[in-house]
Formats: sequence, C-alpha cells, structure tokens
Amino acid sequence: MSMVSIIFKVYPEENSFDSVASALKGMDARDVKAEDVGFGIKVIKAMFVFDDAKTNSSSIEEAVKGIAGVSEVEVEEESLL
Repeated sequence: MSMVSIIFKVYPEENSFDSVASALKGMDARDVKAEDVGFGIKVIKAMFVFDDAKTNSSSIEEAVKGIAGVSEVEVEEESLL
C-alpha cells in the first residue's frame, strides 16, 4: 500500500479554463496551477495523491477527461511517495 503522486497536464477548451480549474479543485487535487505554453495558450497542472491499494491513476485520468471543457490530458509525472 503505497502512496502515489501524479501530475496531469490538462488542456482546457477555449473559454473553459476557470471552470476546468474549479472542477479539478473539487476533485481534491492537491495543487492546481496555470502554466503558459506559448502563443497565449495556458494549460493546467493538477497534482493528485492517492493510495494505490484503493484507486489507480487510470481511473483518476478518466475522471479528469470527463470534466466538461477538457480537450486533452497528459500524465506529466508519476511517482511513489
């Protein structure tokens, strides 16, 4: 039973940045912050910490993809704590 930290890079659709960030915070993301990609495009980096005996990164990723206004999701980093 290990604790896992995962950071997702979430690409919101146009004009949905605030609502996506708010939804991620509602999913108990430990850290949600904006990052400039370039040309005025911003992504959201969201960190989740979970017990791998109770859940897995795939289920969290699917939940993030299911948020209205999310265009794409990438796993940026995953590590054991």
